[in-house]
Amino acid sequence: MNDIFMVAAIIFVLLIFACGVRIWRGPTNADRMLALDVINILVVIVMITLSLWFEQPVFIDVAIVYALLSFVGTLYVAKLIMGDLE
Repeated sequence: MNDIFMVAAIIFVLLIFACGVRIWRGPTNADRMLALDVINILVVIVMITLSLWFEQPVFIDVAIVYALLSFVGTLYVAKLIMGDLE
């Protein structure tokens, strides 16, 4: 059963690299920002998957804090792109 969690974590890491390509080659800033949001979500998913694999519930707490910080960062970048920040 634990092998399933490792395979899932590897697949999610590969998806993170695919989103990294979108950040690198994205035609607009909105595409890059969306890819960064997807990477943040995938990192949270990987943390939770590894929490299940290693049976360490503290990783879930770290994933929740990371999700909250990435949300705040997304809001900041959105305001920066819209020109509200100087």
